[in-house]
Amino acid sequence: MIICSGTRRYLLLVGAVGTLAVTACPVAAQQPPAAEAPPPWAQGRPEAAIGAKLAPIAPPPLPAAADKLPIAKLKPPKGFKIEVYANGLGNARSLRLGDKGTVFVSTRILDKVYAISDQAGRREVKTLYTGLYRPNGLAFDNGTLYIAELSKISKVEKVEDNLDNPPKPAVIYDDLPKDEAHGWKFLVIGPDNKLYFNVGAPCNICMPSPAHAQLRRINLDGSSPEVVAHGVRQVVGMDWHSLLRNL
Repeated sequence: MIICSGTRRYLLLVGAVGTLAVTACPVAAQQPPAAEAPPPWAQGRPEAAIGAKLAPIAPPPLPAAADKLPIAKLKPPKGFKIEVYANGLGNARSLRLGDKGTVFVSTRILDKVYAISDQAGRREVKTLYTGLYRPNGLAFDNGTLYIAELSKISKVEKVEDNLDNPPKPAVIYDDLPKDEAHGWKFLVIGPDNKLYFNVGAPCNICMPSPAHAQLRRINLDGSSPEVVAHGVRQVVGMDWHSLLRNL
């Protein structure tokens, strides 16, 4: 019979004549608890810097009022001027212009897509969609709005004809990782009439999986996905040289 007490173990042998022997047993070394992994934005730092109080700056909870924007402090190049086009849009990220003049605005950390339309000379901001998950990427083509969320891409046809009652976005592609780190997408239509978007690395410094750190493209209906570039940590914008667009 083996008896364990605290961190020691004893082997007790009881013989036929009633004798007793006690022998200490080896104890397996206890493994220390695994260290908690740093957040993705801190990965790759030297150990001495892991505890440094450096982190992404949290944005203000509410958009600034138009009269609080420091427009006068901005110095544009000669021949240009800066003015407030619209305000009240929290966490605005990507902009896309519709065929009928509507400006569509995405958000990265909120759940909204906005639409700015001109009503009799007065710009009106509408919250087009809520309940989306990191709808950072937008593209527009031939009356259809494309929205890239964290792990799916959807489309809305004839969106400018239904700004007051937009239809539910239809998912066209969702074979995507769900990692939060660098998970937001940027979306653009290339000269080949395909949708291009990024799949970021799931950390700052790591060996990404075959499904990460790349650029992909799909047809406008979500078919024929393919990887067009590897080794891309993250993208916040992209476009084509004018010469390539004219080929």
